[in-house]
Amino acid sequence: MAAGYSRDTPDEQSITDLLPVIRRVVSSRVRDPHLVDDLVQETVLRVMIARSRIEAGTLAPYATVTARNLIASMARGDTRARRMAHLLTDDHHPERPEDEIVRQEEKAAVNAALARLTPTEREVLVAHEVHKHETATLAASRGSTPGAIAARLSRTRAKLRVEYLLAHAHVEPPTDRCRPVLLALSAGDRRRQRDLDAGGHLLGCGFCAELSAPLLDRHATVADDDKTCVSVTKDADVVRARQEGRKLAARAGFKNTEGAVIATAISEIARNIVKFARRGEVTISVVAQNERTGVTVVARDAGPGIEDISRAVQDGYSTYGGLGLGLPGARRLMDEFEIISEVDQGTTVTMTKWLE
Repeated sequence: MAAGYSRDTPDEQSITDLLPVIRRVVSSRVRDPHLVDDLVQETVLRVMIARSRIEAGTLAPYATVTARNLIASMARGDTRARRMAHLLTDDHHPERPEDEIVRQEEKAAVNAALARLTPTEREVLVAHEVHKHETATLAASRGSTPGAIAARLSRTRAKLRVEYLLAHAHVEPPTDRCRPVLLALSAGDRRRQRDLDAGGHLLGCGFCAELSAPLLDRHATVADDDKTCVSVTKDADVVRARQEGRKLAARAGFKNTEGAVIATAISEIARNIVKFARRGEVTISVVAQNERTGVTVVARDAGPGIEDISRAVQDGYSTYGGLGLGLPGARRLMDEFEIISEVDQGTTVTMTKWLE
């Protein structure tokens, strides 16, 4: 038995069993399904955090009150925002002298970016984006295949985004390594990013770290049927990662309560990225092994790393005084859990939940 818990202390299973009750409480007052998921997850987190102070017999009432308090707090925030909205917005938007200057700067940046493309790249891009030629048509006229044309267009758009950002900022990369790294980020080419050690480069290059933000935001979520990759830089990305985890868990056959457990573990790991590393990614996959099906989560960042991993996964340990479950909680919720970390290089967390 873990230190600090008695027989009358609720365990994780008794808390997850309450998920249908919590969801009914929240759904009766909130209509947005995404907001419902967020409030349910936040309620579960708070109940788990406080479970050492809750007797098993009062668990359901405590969870219900917690959910209602969160809803009330959200409603107060919305009311305050509406009351102050007139101070922040102006429905009338007259043309300002600087608007034309901004338009000219945007046009100049686009033209400069287009000039950095090869003639063939410009030709294919204009034919597809401006003249609306299908990839099949372009492939037939060039003796290629639609797939090859689509891949070429994707690479050209990635290059155009990078060149536009450079032209708009009126800067050139400080090193020969910067442009290839930025192109790999813009294209979402994770293999190329690994080859270039893009994470390590961003950690040491302030120029690319700043310029890469809009490129990473474009690839906030890259998904297929059995795999999702979420770029994590801010709190909103934590919510997105949690939601994507629930979707894949459902696709793998997990029940709603089990999906909520996986989503909670993802949330805790993603929060660590935002808090300590500021930039990273969470990859969630449906996996199969020895006739078993599960969900594997790989969270990678280029942050400061963890000096003492064994201490970081101990219950009650926190480097920032937060109330979250953190690494120990995520480890308890999942069936398999592994951390690889190097100081000043970053951390990779791999965890799996198997379908029983």
